[in-house]
Amino acid sequence: MVKVSLKENVYWVGAVDWNLRDFHGYVINRGTSYNAYLIQDEKTALIDTVKSNFVNDLIYNVEELTSFDKIDYIIVNHVEMDHSSGLPQIAKLAVNAKIYASVRGKDELIKHYGKDFERVETVKSGDSIKLGKRTITFLEAPMLHWPDSMFTYIVEDKILMPNDAFGQHLATSKHFDDEVEESVIMEEAAMYYANILMPLAPLIIRKINEVVAMKLPIDMIAPSHGIIWRKDPMKIVNAYMNWSSGVAVKDKVTIVFDTMWNSTDRMAKEVANGIISQGTEVKILKLRSYAASEAVTEILTSKAVLVGSPTLNNGMFPTLSQFLTYISGLKPKGKLWGFFGSYGWGGGAVRGMTEMAKAAGFDVFEVGCEVRFVPDKEDMKKCFEFGQKIAQKIKA
Repeated sequence: MVKVSLKENVYWVGAVDWNLRDFHGYVINRGTSYNAYLIQDEKTALIDTVKSNFVNDLIYNVEELTSFDKIDYIIVNHVEMDHSSGLPQIAKLAVNAKIYASVRGKDELIKHYGKDFERVETVKSGDSIKLGKRTITFLEAPMLHWPDSMFTYIVEDKILMPNDAFGQHLATSKHFDDEVEESVIMEEAAMYYANILMPLAPLIIRKINEVVAMKLPIDMIAPSHGIIWRKDPMKIVNAYMNWSSGVAVKDKVTIVFDTMWNSTDRMAKEVANGIISQGTEVKILKLRSYAASEAVTEILTSKAVLVGSPTLNNGMFPTLSQFLTYISGLKPKGKLWGFFGSYGWGGGAVRGMTEMAKAAGFDVFEVGCEVRFVPDKEDMKKCFEFGQKIAQKIKA
């Protein structure tokens, strides 16, 4: 093992998952990591574990530093199985360790892994454990992003370990923000936020403000996925505030569409031309060429979203139905939504998409754009003007 030291006697002992491309339906492009941390002092604490099929990596990394019978505490910041499914095996090895979780975390551990975890001790915000020279303290963070979630903070080292907050799905042989290209880190951090944490924006703002009010000095943020922020930990905190509050949104339209015989494809391009004519940025993503998670990342910084679908069986194309179901759950705020599409004998796609968006509470531009069969010159003019109107609307 190449020792990865955050600070003296604080180590990364997790695992890198180079080949993962699907994270419960969210397509990832660069793998991920499951970060766990070992603190060695008069007492030894293991902060989080890993996904069960990577538990041998965790065991190897820990045993390079200490034996499991010398671990005094195991801290479970979050029970989701990519962090906790290795815990039952680790608990059997660390026979002397006390296990700590939030109150809801204890309940979830019992539900996941059985009555053996009734021995888990619970902590709440402000509770601390003295390790020797070091103190770890806890901050509950319910619904960021599960009810059980909490943060662990090493007081003397000023390290915040917030589990799923501030992470990225990124597999790399490097572990710190000053070792990986910034554009790559921030691209993955934005995708992670957009596809997991976007619906929790008000809670994120509240929790960040709470931490700021506590005046906790933070030299490092060590999340459960991706790189550790040591060069500039406030960069990701500020990014979360900007994404959550809408500050990062710009005059940009994301067009998401699919097509059968290229009529909707031609419409999408001409709608985009109308947007461009107004000096507005546009991004076009064809589903089946792009994952929904990539589209959601573009939507994060867009003022408007246009969705195009051919009509199939009097309704929208299946890929668009799936996309709208996915994005409805993420509840992006402050976007203007518009719909366009082609049809043959009778319409249905634009109407169905509009109804679905309204049911999700989205702000819908009422005048959709529809074309029968193949768009002719007049149809293309209509598409161009539709794009113009959307761009003018968001500029206004």
